[in-house]
Amino acid sequence: MVRSDVRGDRGRPRVDEPGEQDGDLDPKGDSSGSDGDTDVRVPAQGGRKRRDGGGSRGRAKAPGRPRRRRALRWSATVLAVVILGTAGAGYLYYQHLNGNIKQEKLNLGDTKIAEPTPNAAGQTPLNILLIGSDARDTAENQKLGGAKENFNGPALADVQMLLHLSADRTNMSVVSMPRDTLLDIPKCTDPDSGEVYEALTHSMTNQSLERGGPGCTVATWEKLTGIRIDHFMMVDFSGVVSMADAIGGVPVCVDANIHSHTSDGKGSGLKLEEGTTYIKGKQALQWLRTRYGFEDGSDIARAKAQHQYMNAMVRELRENATITNPNKLRKLAEEATDALTVDEGLGDVAELYDLSMELRKVEPARITMTTMPYTYAGARVVPKEGDAEKLFRLVREDIALDGKDKKKTTTTEEATSDDPAAAKDDIGVLVLNGTMTSTLDPVAGRALTVSRLLVEDGFAKASSSTTTAVVEDKTVVRYPSAELEGDAQAVAKALGVPLSQVEKSTNVSGVTLVVGADWREGKTYEAEKDDDTTPESADALNGANKKACMKVNPAFTW
Repeated sequence: MVRSDVRGDRGRPRVDEPGEQDGDLDPKGDSSGSDGDTDVRVPAQGGRKRRDGGGSRGRAKAPGRPRRRRALRWSATVLAVVILGTAGAGYLYYQHLNGNIKQEKLNLGDTKIAEPTPNAAGQTPLNILLIGSDARDTAENQKLGGAKENFNGPALADVQMLLHLSADRTNMSVVSMPRDTLLDIPKCTDPDSGEVYEALTHSMTNQSLERGGPGCTVATWEKLTGIRIDHFMMVDFSGVVSMADAIGGVPVCVDANIHSHTSDGKGSGLKLEEGTTYIKGKQALQWLRTRYGFEDGSDIARAKAQHQYMNAMVRELRENATITNPNKLRKLAEEATDALTVDEGLGDVAELYDLSMELRKVEPARITMTTMPYTYAGARVVPKEGDAEKLFRLVREDIALDGKDKKKTTTTEEATSDDPAAAKDDIGVLVLNGTMTSTLDPVAGRALTVSRLLVEDGFAKASSSTTTAVVEDKTVVRYPSAELEGDAQAVAKALGVPLSQVEKSTNVSGVTLVVGADWREGKTYEAEKDDDTTPESADALNGANKKACMKVNPAFTW
């Protein structure tokens, strides 16, 4: 994904680019005199303000005034024609850029995750899946991708990153998933051909892209994480090269000379000297694809290198005002729109621009790059039990991975409803099983077990459903309307569930208890204390870290 910085200068774009002055960057990255937070200012379309404030300063009318007025009227007419002509050309170019953007359906699966509840300010988080396709469907992609045996074969999603923008737009989290992660891929339907791809179990995640398109990759992520995905953006080899060229140099670091090349012809071809190098174009693609050459020669190392590049790219775009002239701005617009495949919700230049403005609200110091915690399963990997689910929960609950969220205000006493509870034997309760996690299957019969506990306690109308509920991290009691709030709280108190986990919901028709993943066994509920720290196994990298440097495998030095 690419985002450009555009500065307003009396309505005319200004641009600086890394390397324009003898190939060197301004170390402070501040060629414009600002702190990097830029905006676009559109000059007013009404009349111009007179420099003299509209007064005559006491001057007498000069001879020939009517002639001057005619000249002014003529100038105004010409100016109006120019403005209209420019606006027309701008509109046509806008439509041209829109025509560049390729669109696909967002989600090809059968299940959809409900939208998150807005915060107090009415804001909701934004989740965007970034996909790097290894398609070799054009001459350029074939040349860049190599592996001739895969020419014109089905594309795989070799890069997958979930970008999470917090509801209050103060922080951003990115979670990478190794391409060889083994997981369940849901049933997907190709929106063009109508072909149905049945669900797969224990399959590599990168195969999801060939099952109808990026919408199946989105469905796979939602099934695994329980996170609602709002958009996706996909780019192929040639798209990476063209956009990297348009952006300009991005600094990356290796701790030794590196040449990614094996005796049997494998490797990305990346060749860099020890230290920091500004890369772009084909070299940027090589960096993003390098596996043979970094310390452990795996997809995990490749994800770290991608994180380093993305962080550096964000800093360059913010600090150095890369785009400083109209031609380069137009080039980036052309390359970006031509390179991207997006969902329908982003299939317009205006939508992409609005998204870029939302993303740029986050300072690099509040960006956290992570890799899904994993364990090896032979030569492949699987989500690490406990840690992977914890990372997904933090994203679901919009908790910053850098640990810098403001402390939530809590009260020592829980508010009790003014609505009196009915007698226990008059309260109807439906119990659902929500014990499934991203790494664990649901506990069979759990809803029945807990409903019997309620019956034993006097809730004679308690019953259970054999249907597995949507994943719930915590046990929760829901009620549909105010007159049942007291009944819901009575159920919670009977089981020891905190009243903070009793909530009103229009998705239920009566008091409903969902037994969550935090109560998979036992007859007594014990509320867990939240641990909102990012797992160490996620290998977090802060976006402001300029010292990150990839370790080179000694076998690939020169």
